[in-house]
Amino acid sequence: MLRRLFPLLFLLPFGGFSAVADTTAQGRVYLDVNQNLRSDAAEKGVPGVAVSNGRDVVRTDAEGRWSLPIDEHGSIFVVKPAHFQLPVNSAQIPQHYYLHSTQGSPELPVAGIAPTGPLPESIDFALTPHPEDQPFSGLFFGDTQARGLREVNFVTHDVVEECLDTDAIFGVSLGDIVADDPALFSEISESIAQIGIPWYNVFGNHDNNRGATENKYTDDTFERFFGPSTYAFEYGEVVFIPLNNIYFPPEKKGYTAAFTDEQLAFVKNYLAGVPKEKLVVLLMHVPIVRCKQRDEMLALLSDRPHTLTIAAHVHEQIHLFMEEEHGWKGPEPHHLFINATVSGSWWCGAQDERGIPHATMNDGAPNGYSKITFDGNQYAIEFKAASRPANYQMNIYLADDVPEATLTDTEVLVNVFAGSARSTVEMQVGNGDAWLPMDQTITIDPECLRMHEQSPFLDATVEGVKLDTLFGWKMDYPSKSYHMWKAPLPKGIEPGTHTLTVRTTDMFGQTYTGKRIFRVRAK
Repeated sequence: MLRRLFPLLFLLPFGGFSAVADTTAQGRVYLDVNQNLRSDAAEKGVPGVAVSNGRDVVRTDAEGRWSLPIDEHGSIFVVKPAHFQLPVNSAQIPQHYYLHSTQGSPELPVAGIAPTGPLPESIDFALTPHPEDQPFSGLFFGDTQARGLREVNFVTHDVVEECLDTDAIFGVSLGDIVADDPALFSEISESIAQIGIPWYNVFGNHDNNRGATENKYTDDTFERFFGPSTYAFEYGEVVFIPLNNIYFPPEKKGYTAAFTDEQLAFVKNYLAGVPKEKLVVLLMHVPIVRCKQRDEMLALLSDRPHTLTIAAHVHEQIHLFMEEEHGWKGPEPHHLFINATVSGSWWCGAQDERGIPHATMNDGAPNGYSKITFDGNQYAIEFKAASRPANYQMNIYLADDVPEATLTDTEVLVNVFAGSARSTVEMQVGNGDAWLPMDQTITIDPECLRMHEQSPFLDATVEGVKLDTLFGWKMDYPSKSYHMWKAPLPKGIEPGTHTLTVRTTDMFGQTYTGKRIFRVRAK
């Protein structure tokens, strides 16, 4: 009886409760043995599981019970513990949350959260045991960014279909799931669901409901489909923390990349119960280096030896090793990985035989996604170009015909799509033993520039038909790429036809090769 009357006395939070809250939510995390999604009397509670309202965090007691304050437009979510599984809906979205809104969302162009009325007597979360063997992998999609069903189909045929036989055990979309049309959340989620694994989602600046007049309502349609836009989940020795870093200030139009005080409190309170030896992975849309309160968020990780941040947004693939100049105070650089985008350069460019644009990213890398393998608190990232072989990891730029007289002035340029400052890149002509080092350079990918220069005709209209509807959207001007390498051809290559081999080894010890055949013309 005492426990029912004063539930807060029996739960120890990892941080103070909010000073103001409309009411108190309570419930139970339980083992759903019969998988009927009801907390039956014979089903045991799960102790020690983190439950949060997006700020405060408590751990369930010996009976799986928890209690938290909640306001009139808020949410409660359970943090999936390692070696357990959450129920998923038909779109493979984990059902780890309860959305509470006494009045519901304001009227929006796309429906938000329906009125929930008073809190339920008990908010219960189901778990089932599920072994998570080491190592395990996840799929990471940046910016699917679909404008209409046509581009949902691009996502489906260019990427989703090749993932149907994946051995990954979960997936993540890193924001900009759609392009300003949250009404498409259903269609794109149903397509991605065909992969058949639990799928987590991050809120992006193009996922907001444009009719919202306050920041707290901008993600309501997202939440209706996917749950809270800031939350956490655990697999093996890894904890993942998706963060909504898209903030719409009341004083101006548009968004700011930022972390709120509430999010900082949540991360602090949650990590207080996470052992230091675990890998902590922050997931967000806009790269953390662009965010207000970046330093405060990084400070919460700085005493941890195993950390990683994954973002998207810029439509390039970049590895940045953050140090003090970027706000990082830890003893070793913090790895920020900016993931490749499924939409490439916003589904721009000429279409292939399937009607899908080449969608080359602005840094010259093809559109695609990542497969990240986790082994304990270590990880390795593999880039996968959409609809291409797994070993397609670079483009080599060298003229087909090189005059013998210009050999020493001829430069080989290579775009190693997933390369970083920690990659080694070298080249070899023929089958000789000499591997020549290549130097990293920051420059525009020449083929990306060529495609951009060809694309202005897409703005044209012929017999009343705008060509971009037939051939693809016009490309933006290319950005400088951080994964380019160069070196001159070696001296003494005889006239004739030769094979150039480029070999790269990345920071994870993964080695890839590419080849290009060229001719040397006699004087």
